[in-house]
Amino acid sequence: MTTDTLLTSPAAETARRDAPTGLIVGALLLVMLLSALDQTIVSTALPTIVGELGGLDQLSWVVTAYLLSSTVVLPLYGKLGDLYGRKIVLQAAIVLFLAGSALCGVAQDMTQLIVLRALQGLGGGGLMVVTMAAIGDLVPPDRRARYQGMFGGVYGLATIIGPLLGGFLVEHLSWRWIFTINLPLGFLALAVIGVAFRPHTAHVKHRIDYMGAAFLATALTCVILFTSEGGSLLPWTSPQLWMTLVLGVVAIGGFIYEERLAAEPIMPLELFRHRTFVLVSLIGFVVGIALFGSVTFIPLYLQVVKGSTPSQAGMQLLPMMGGMLVTSIVSGRLISRLGSYRMFPILGTLTGGIAMALLSTLTLDTPLHTMYAYMALLGIGLGMVMPVLTLAVQNTVEFRHMGVATSGATLFRSIGGSLGVAAFGALFSHGLQSRVMAALPAGTELPPALGPAAVHQLPDAVRDAYLHAFAGSLHVVYLAAATVIAIAFVLAWFVDDAPLRKHN
Repeated sequence: MTTDTLLTSPAAETARRDAPTGLIVGALLLVMLLSALDQTIVSTALPTIVGELGGLDQLSWVVTAYLLSSTVVLPLYGKLGDLYGRKIVLQAAIVLFLAGSALCGVAQDMTQLIVLRALQGLGGGGLMVVTMAAIGDLVPPDRRARYQGMFGGVYGLATIIGPLLGGFLVEHLSWRWIFTINLPLGFLALAVIGVAFRPHTAHVKHRIDYMGAAFLATALTCVILFTSEGGSLLPWTSPQLWMTLVLGVVAIGGFIYEERLAAEPIMPLELFRHRTFVLVSLIGFVVGIALFGSVTFIPLYLQVVKGSTPSQAGMQLLPMMGGMLVTSIVSGRLISRLGSYRMFPILGTLTGGIAMALLSTLTLDTPLHTMYAYMALLGIGLGMVMPVLTLAVQNTVEFRHMGVATSGATLFRSIGGSLGVAAFGALFSHGLQSRVMAALPAGTELPPALGPAAVHQLPDAVRDAYLHAFAGSLHVVYLAAATVIAIAFVLAWFVDDAPLRKHN
């Protein structure tokens, strides 16, 4: 199928030499805030949602449905942005996200909420990736690092305030407000983008690779279902689970075959012959595994071992998010000044690996200020990695592939995150179960739903044994995370330090 697309004209290149207006940058930052906020704000509301709607057995799907739908559309948004122009695609993503948010706010049962979260994710998947690609349209490569650092900082800020805002809204208003709060902010961003974002464009005929999109969506859906359900909803020995993986492998084969034949593939295979794209995707994938797979357990440690409330645990994450916020902004400014970015992912993965190794030493008696120092070190490392990976891709790929390359790199990081959560979750659960069984006397029974409050109501001897087992299981998780991020450190040395381009 052919379609008219919007391509940046030569006149746009001159326009990009000037810094974009604060109005459009502010609107794009607001879109990034909405995207990142929605990934963190829901977690603190989940117990309240289950209390009102029921469906405890479906609890994880409130998160998984959004993750699944937003991940599978990442490459599609990248390609559509290259074809139709970033403005109209970003507006469509915002509208879809706001529609899903409004409907989530009026859901009457858990099944409705899960379906509507998937709808919200279809829009949410485009918010971050199209926004990052839009910076490539607005800013020349040699000035782009500063803006990428700003957006990385906003992402870190959203991670800080998400749990805090979610807890406040649930406690003082209703869990439905965690969705409806998106509406005024989203409409404001939509209006500003409609007025202020005016790319110079020209019409060109293109074909949309719908078959490639279908194969890729199927493959990603199967992989994420396999990792999210394996060991939790379905045992690892389940034939249904492994058939899902087989279907995913077949879909990957179909995707590769289709991309070789498609006139304009959704993810051009030539990108996988691009050294920087491959390295950045691999680093993002590995860092995603280590980051999302391990950071999940920090609030759990704070609540179970240290007895923090959910809101206190959110506040106690500030050192990590503050470190990420500061280094994201500072590294962007330094790259713009130095014209070099290669050292930042090297230093970032090294710092992150050291922080993971230090977190593996946490015990029941570790002082909170010591843990804060470890978390701050982790945030400092991550802030030097995430924004720079996007910059490296955008600085080296052809301009016509900027959107799909940006979305592709983001896609691999998201896949790594989902795999990391599943793998480290299984590692932690298995370690905790075996340690608890070894520590407790035979015949000791624990409550089936053992939340943080229930743990501290156990008899003293049982509680101490459980907490020691809990800390020991975290030790293995963070050692594994440190090992994984060491792979990213090695890969970072192979990233070429290409000079920042003056134009696209």
